[in-house]
Amino acid sequence: MKPSIRFASVFALSVVLLIANARVAWAQETAAAPPKASDIVSTKTYVSLDPAPRGKEFQAAIVVKINTGYHMNSHKPSDSYLIPTTVTPQLPAGFTMAGEPVYPAGKNEKFPFSPDKPLNVYTGSVTFRVKLTADDKAPLGKTSIPVMLRFQACNLSACLPPVKIPLTVELNVAAAGKTGKAVNPGIFSEKPTS
Repeated sequence: MKPSIRFASVFALSVVLLIANARVAWAQETAAAPPKASDIVSTKTYVSLDPAPRGKEFQAAIVVKINTGYHMNSHKPSDSYLIPTTVTPQLPAGFTMAGEPVYPAGKNEKFPFSPDKPLNVYTGSVTFRVKLTADDKAPLGKTSIPVMLRFQACNLSACLPPVKIPLTVELNVAAAGKTGKAVNPGIFSEKPTS
């Protein structure tokens, strides 16, 4: 075999091996990359009245489903250094909130990284509620209320960085005196639990 052909063959083989090694390294890096905290949960929002008449209190609910194998600290975590889960409505003009959001109690669970002290956490599905009223300045018809969900997701070995996920509560506003129909009874008829 001529030296130039041998060199070309060795060079081509080296390039193929280099590409293969790069692909393996990329696949390992991708597989080892931690998931985004926002991918650990799925969310859905609901309202208790449709339409919501001006001057009549209604509720908004934020339902968060947490992937199996993960948890998030409750709104009242076990230690002050732990990041609580919060729901913060960003009320547009014409809306008021009655009191604070309603947070369900968390569950005390022990984890391998904290065997002596249980942590107060949310797992599975959890529902947060907010009592709202549309006043005479609230726009009639379809409108939305932005809500910020803040939490830190953890599994048995590590915690992901805390995140804020923007959500939107969609509703219809009706004139004062109109009758709103109760909707989503399964979400609003029960006491909030985690």
